[in-house]
Amino acid sequence: MKKLFILFVGLFLLAFQNIFAHTAFIDIKGKVTDAATKEPLAGATVFISDLKTTVITGNTGEFVFKNVPVKGKFLVEVRYIGYKTSSQLVDFASRNEIEFALEPSVVESAEVVITGTPSSANSKTNSLAVVTVNKQKLAQAAGTNLIDAIAKVPGISQVTTGGAISKPTIRGLGYNRVLTMVDGAREEGQQWGDEHGILADQFAASRVEVLKGPASLLYGSDALGGVINIIDDLVPPPGTFNGNFNANYSTNGGLIGSSLMFQGNDNGFVYRGRASYKNAYGFGYKDKVVPNSGYNENDFSAMLGLNKTWGYTHLNLSRFSTNIGLVENGPDANGDFLNEDGEVISNDDARQRRLEVPFQNINHYRAALNSNILINGGQLKSTFAFQKNIRKEFEDSSTEPGLHLGLSSFTYDVKYLFAGNGKWEPAIGVQGMYQKNVNSGDEFLIPDYRSDNIGAFAYLKRNFTNGAINAGLRYDYKKINGDELIEDHGNHSHEIFKAFDNNFSNLSASAGFAFELAKDFNIKGNIGSGFRAPNIAELGSNGKHEGTFRYEIGNSGLKQETSLQFDLGLEYHAKSITLGLNAYHNSIYDYIYLANLNNETIQVNDHHTGNTETLPVYRYLQTNATLMGGEASVDFHLVKSLHFENTFAYVKGTNNATKSPLPFIPAASLNNELRFEPEIKGLEDSFIKVGLNNVFKQDRFDVFETETDGYTLLDAGIGTSFKTPKGKINVWVTGQNLTNKLYYNHLSRYKLANIYNPGRNISFGINIPL
Repeated sequence: MKKLFILFVGLFLLAFQNIFAHTAFIDIKGKVTDAATKEPLAGATVFISDLKTTVITGNTGEFVFKNVPVKGKFLVEVRYIGYKTSSQLVDFASRNEIEFALEPSVVESAEVVITGTPSSANSKTNSLAVVTVNKQKLAQAAGTNLIDAIAKVPGISQVTTGGAISKPTIRGLGYNRVLTMVDGAREEGQQWGDEHGILADQFAASRVEVLKGPASLLYGSDALGGVINIIDDLVPPPGTFNGNFNANYSTNGGLIGSSLMFQGNDNGFVYRGRASYKNAYGFGYKDKVVPNSGYNENDFSAMLGLNKTWGYTHLNLSRFSTNIGLVENGPDANGDFLNEDGEVISNDDARQRRLEVPFQNINHYRAALNSNILINGGQLKSTFAFQKNIRKEFEDSSTEPGLHLGLSSFTYDVKYLFAGNGKWEPAIGVQGMYQKNVNSGDEFLIPDYRSDNIGAFAYLKRNFTNGAINAGLRYDYKKINGDELIEDHGNHSHEIFKAFDNNFSNLSASAGFAFELAKDFNIKGNIGSGFRAPNIAELGSNGKHEGTFRYEIGNSGLKQETSLQFDLGLEYHAKSITLGLNAYHNSIYDYIYLANLNNETIQVNDHHTGNTETLPVYRYLQTNATLMGGEASVDFHLVKSLHFENTFAYVKGTNNATKSPLPFIPAASLNNELRFEPEIKGLEDSFIKVGLNNVFKQDRFDVFETETDGYTLLDAGIGTSFKTPKGKINVWVTGQNLTNKLYYNHLSRYKLANIYNPGRNISFGINIPL
């Protein structure tokens, strides 16, 4: 690890040595106009993702990027409300003025994506299935957390434990098979656990990009199912200082949320600070409130950086802190929740914001240094990150934790994008991670361990006039060492964990294409292999995790998982209609899963009640598995102000050995939304929407799951914005499950305790520019 760090420092010193000796700088000018009227568009946002630089067009539609490198090809993107997003690959050496002629469009689009490619890429030339959810949709979704806010994206689902904990699944794969990226670095926070949600500030996300399918080529182990990339706000233009205040309130659970952000750019010195807060009591359904299902959250983050002629470097610091109540028992036969004395807990008592045991306390600290150094037309991109995750679970005391885990993670990601001619885009990279986990409580589920892994890849993209092809190869090596733990009971000792020393390695490959067959009609396809080393719980767990209703025993002899997925997509984007269709087939070899063999049980002592309980024993096994399915979408905009959006998603997972279903497979879903956007004098972005969330019956389930009936939920919303000297104030009101329907989601963990999903909810939101 030290040798690698010294190597990276050497690369940086070499880069800086060559920057000023060989790089000249120029100004790049351009203009943004209406394609039909040729009128200039003032206030359009023009930015270069790979340089993290932004400018705003003036009254004449003109813009200037000052002091940019004379060498290099960069993707320049323009966004303007009411127009189709546009991008161009610009060769700065040509020094020609850039012309953007935007076409009016009522269809929202995300032209440029950064997930799944070494550099920013036009979505039309990206062979991978990547979808984007912007800040406005994230806010108006009224999600209780970030994953809840994107859960209606076709192919995306969530394993939930109440409103605070949502674990993302992509096309039926979740847990350590989906990688979450925050501040450019992979999040590491004991994500193997059922009750371990993502650790990111919901308000900080400017947009979320979701890559569906194996992404091991660029991200390594744990991206076998896909990637959730949480992306922060754009850096403001030079000479700018601004901010905003967000607040919301939800009636179900009394969720209060607020966030204050300030940011600025002083001649290339960029900075941002944010503080966020959330608090909720127990959620409810019909006339019941679930006691101790509330949570609170405090988030603080800061960014300091330099945007200069040689590139940029940004330091991101954050602290995520949350307390989450855990529900031990479901309702009785009458639907009532009882306390330890067998007395009915009233709804008023359940609405108390004070958490009772059991609850968990999580503090996650993150420091990430992101840089892009420009070298003779090439780009040296890097992310170095350190994370400290402290997870405590309090069961019989609110001061002394039972389970107490401390995980330290150091990750690095360095890649070099060679200077090309605009046709060829070669890149190489190296990534790695070192982890150390320490138990400090008096209960144990996983052992102390150390993990070290490294991966290297080579990637090549060939651009054509109407599309692109790409291919890549990657090698990964990972070792993980679990420590022995023997508990001394005076006259006898008990072995909790056996020591193990495992090594895993894999060669991954990927190839894809994306072409425009006709105007606005695109086809894309990808074949990729994925890789995932077993996580620490699968290798070494031995115990009951609070609220999982089972006793888990790991298997240190597990092999790594590998996969091979075929993905094919068709897209049609016209002025008044958008169509999308994706189909995929994913074969996973040595798929790891839990099984209860021969109805095995174990007697364990409940630390909370002092009683002995009998739990089923689940052990980790392996088999070959297949997942296949698809997503479809069709958006009609036959009238400018009227949108009719429809999405469908289906996935089928099969254990090839037993021909039985895989666990945690979401039911098929069909979402419909009718959205009216009237033009009202003095107001902007006004909307009225009504939607149906149709979830079908899930009658394919694993042995520790149960069948789940289908249901339909009614949603609605209304909102608008109005101008002020500081910008636009946005206000909205949305409603979820307006008919107050009783239902179970198949991936809700509280379903096992006969606790319904939340009932009717009305959410109020406001965004104020500062």
